[in-house]
Amino acid sequence: MAMPVLLVALTLSFLPHTQSKLTAAYYDKSCPPLQSIMRDIINTKQIEDPTTAAATLRLFFHDCMVEGCDASVLISSTSFNTAEREADINLSLSGGSFDLITRAKTAIEIQCPDTVSCADILAIATRDLIVMVGGPFYDVRLGRKDGLISQSSRVDGNLATSSMSVSDIISLFAAKGFTTQEMVALSGAHTIGFSHCKEFSRRIYNFSKASDFDPSYNPNYAEALRKLCANYTTDTGMAAFNDVVTPSKFDNMYFLNLKKGLGLLSTDQALYTDSRTKPFVDLYAQNQTAFFQDFAHAMEKVSVYNIKSAESKGEIRRRCDSFNNVETS
Repeated sequence: MAMPVLLVALTLSFLPHTQSKLTAAYYDKSCPPLQSIMRDIINTKQIEDPTTAAATLRLFFHDCMVEGCDASVLISSTSFNTAEREADINLSLSGGSFDLITRAKTAIEIQCPDTVSCADILAIATRDLIVMVGGPFYDVRLGRKDGLISQSSRVDGNLATSSMSVSDIISLFAAKGFTTQEMVALSGAHTIGFSHCKEFSRRIYNFSKASDFDPSYNPNYAEALRKLCANYTTDTGMAAFNDVVTPSKFDNMYFLNLKKGLGLLSTDQALYTDSRTKPFVDLYAQNQTAFFQDFAHAMEKVSVYNIKSAESKGEIRRRCDSFNNVETS
């Protein structure tokens, strides 16, 4: 039991002062039923739609890496503002994950009006869903305020895309204070969820004059993907599991797959061929415990990235998809 305590202590030691104000007990007095409400909503939604865990994890990451963990990605656009969720990279965010947060916020507002931020709801939901599908538990400190800005123009350059090189992704994460090892651990989130065919189509059709598909693919896997995505240009919803072996279980299979040429996206498979990231792929493929520990630590770090805890920097939204005071000019 000493190691988790030590990891938490080490994490807290390098947090900026505003982040260290967050605490897991933040709502214990102001909203005692919060955790039980969240558990009920999350369990019901995940049973209804098994893709909820992966979708919510992606939503959380897309939120935190842009304006910080402030629920800015949840804001809907208006006639006066084009919000983050309208950015091209966010158009494929699952409606089910937004629905989960809406359900949770509605239920919490009935019991604890004007108390719990949407940013905290999203952070709790993400952690609980990861655990629900087999992943590691990690502490979620609470007390975030909801952001006051959400603009699609601020999204580009803050999120990794499937066309980026490993160097680009390392630089992107480094600019936000994350190490290469933390980036690789966080990439392990692709052990659940799926990607649309358009994200990897260039790897399976007309790849080069010498090969129809990317030779770094396992040939049988490539052929299966070519058949699956045959009509992807007309059926844009066509998608493949990120982890073809255990797609609904949070485990280290993602890293084992990379060693077998089963990395779906080019950015996945490149982690195994780049000398800066390969040692971590090998480590996590061999040792699931090490992956879980490092993933949990990295997620704690993501969850406090650029958070707003001061009243002047944020608010407690009454609705997660709308600022309390809507700009009309």
